[in-house]
Amino acid sequence: MTWRLRVQHTTRYRYAGTVTTSYNEARMTPLSTPLQTTIDARLDVRPASRTFRYWDYWGTLVHAFDIHVPHDELTVSASAVVETSAWEPCTDVVSWATLGSEDQMDRWCELLWPSRYVPLDGALASEAARLRSDTPLDAAMAANAFVHDQMEYLPGSTTVATSGPEAYAAGHGVCQDFTHILLGILRAMSIPSRYASGYLHPDLNAPLGEAHVGQSHSWVEAWVGDWVALDPTHGGFVGPQHVLVARGRDYADVTPLKGLFTGKPAEKLEVKVELTRVA
Repeated sequence: MTWRLRVQHTTRYRYAGTVTTSYNEARMTPLSTPLQTTIDARLDVRPASRTFRYWDYWGTLVHAFDIHVPHDELTVSASAVVETSAWEPCTDVVSWATLGSEDQMDRWCELLWPSRYVPLDGALASEAARLRSDTPLDAAMAANAFVHDQMEYLPGSTTVATSGPEAYAAGHGVCQDFTHILLGILRAMSIPSRYASGYLHPDLNAPLGEAHVGQSHSWVEAWVGDWVALDPTHGGFVGPQHVLVARGRDYADVTPLKGLFTGKPAEKLEVKVELTRVA
């Protein structure tokens, strides 16, 4: 099953006064992968600015731009048409012995080491030991179901700075927190895993042409001989309603829009995501 989705993502910063200069990076353009094809994409910046495109270390498309005219508002609008596919079951699942071999540990070290939002944590390590099962794939699926069942989805209960262990101790959070917790458990099992971010269409039975208020979303990609994409917020696999934009070790590597500026502080942030199934 495939979907074709139109994505419109607008971020607007309003400042308390004049900003004279800003330097920015946007990670808002969907990727093309074996299960996803970006047919068309554009990024619009106001005040107008020329963008420089590059691929970051983790394979995410970045638009870098700077603004040197006085402004009190910054608007970045990303639009795209993307064709997505359903997940295909893994056919090359490795054993625990293979994952624990020296060459594999060296190959995937960056996706096994602690990171800013996924530090070493005894509680998550204990759950990892308990959930470990016959194969890495079975264990990853069990961990995904555990996080979904254990955590309460509660918007506003955490902040963008909350780490996985902090959210796990609190027992609630949002998709970012669910993702960081699952990463912590999988990495404690020695399963290489990365943070994936993008968008989620809210209606699996969406009619064609009907615009929906979407949301930025995150999930986990775990390597078990092949990559498997798991959504701990919903407890299942990633499907055609997911649109992949960025990958990294944790949220710090995939922030949709970040930068530095000189002038008055930001006073208001508005983010709007609209998703329309077109085929």
